[in-house]
Amino acid sequence: MMATKVVMPQLGESVTEGTISKWLVNVGDTVKKYDSLAEVTTDKVNAEVPSTVSGRVTEIVVPEGETVAIGTLILYIEESGASTETQAPAAPAAAPEVPAAPAVQTAQTAQVTQKPVQEGTKQRYSPAVVVLSQEHGIDLSRVVGTGAGGRVTRKDVQAIIDAGGQKPAETVQERVAEPTAAPAETAAPAKIAPAPVAPTPAPVDIPVASGDQIIPVTPIRRTIASRMVQSKHEAPHAWTMVEVDVTNLVNFRNQVKGDFARKEGLNLTFLPFFIKAVVESLKEYPMINSTWAGDKIIVKKDINISIAVATDDALYVPVIKNADQKSILGIAKSVDDLAARTRAGKLTMDDMTGGTFTVNNTGSFGSIQSQPIINAPQAAIMSVESIVKRPVVINDMIAIRSMVNLCMSLDHRVLDGLICGRFLQSVKQKLENIGPDTKLY
Repeated sequence: MMATKVVMPQLGESVTEGTISKWLVNVGDTVKKYDSLAEVTTDKVNAEVPSTVSGRVTEIVVPEGETVAIGTLILYIEESGASTETQAPAAPAAAPEVPAAPAVQTAQTAQVTQKPVQEGTKQRYSPAVVVLSQEHGIDLSRVVGTGAGGRVTRKDVQAIIDAGGQKPAETVQERVAEPTAAPAETAAPAKIAPAPVAPTPAPVDIPVASGDQIIPVTPIRRTIASRMVQSKHEAPHAWTMVEVDVTNLVNFRNQVKGDFARKEGLNLTFLPFFIKAVVESLKEYPMINSTWAGDKIIVKKDINISIAVATDDALYVPVIKNADQKSILGIAKSVDDLAARTRAGKLTMDDMTGGTFTVNNTGSFGSIQSQPIINAPQAAIMSVESIVKRPVVINDMIAIRSMVNLCMSLDHRVLDGLICGRFLQSVKQKLENIGPDTKLY
């Protein structure tokens, strides 16, 4: 039989890794093409990995709970109907590099016995591994990987942190200079880089008092944390805010919401009005609807609005596709549908991909000002805060008006304050001009 490699698939735009939360098959099981093999968790969605062939599972490479990069080998399937002479080896080629007695090997000892994953190639690390190593001053070139093909995983870095951090670079270099089984591979000093000049101190143990509750970090919460840290590390965030008088919007919505609910079968909230104003302003300022791509900036043609939907244990960001082609009614239906399916755990990968700009409804829980983190790889995100009645000055007279703050975070690699200020002023103007002539359909 021919052994087919199954790898971690691409699970959505900008998703770089996934966690095997549960295997749905065991070694020896027979599967058909498109049968589900495993449940995978990312910061965007929970999904199932389908089989690409029919055959028998011969080896599971990645255990449950392990987080691996997209494209990493996760299991072998012995495909039906081929010669047994072409079967892949049962163990990865990197296995002989592991010391004979790893059970008694400390985290620091493991760091200096590392060989390159493959001679002449450069080790690659997932964003989560890079961020964690940077936070704790871990030199990844001195870490031996236990993942598939010798890849360094988050668990490898965490083991070093739990053991008190890496030893000084001088001690490591002295030990590397001693004879080893493969001196040619370890002699080059460039592969044994010293630790950063000013490494982050090793974490201090947090005391746990009697009665304290310890909550294990779930894979999706860990991935969300990693993505948020990555966004803050990679994108230079800037922040701006405008206040908007939405008195006319409040009055108009109060007038039409009853008939709307009876006719359409759903409540008319304020969010569709804000999204509609954002969409129309993105048409005027398409640069806001763009992304940073290293040596270029990509201005997206489609306007797909991501909306943040919170559940009890996570935050999901489903996408309203082609929002510029929808009326306020169409946007309202999309928001209602995506929110319902998010809370029911029925989102698909298509629901979670393709977003070009995010609208976050923090006002739904009473917030009046916030500084949102950009939903990478987008260039900006806007939070709609709570609508509150406040005294304001109009024509030198004090009046009670319904006011709302619009808070925007922007990627300063892509956008500057001038264009974002103009964009927010456009959104403000459109919201303040809502009235009896506004079309819902």
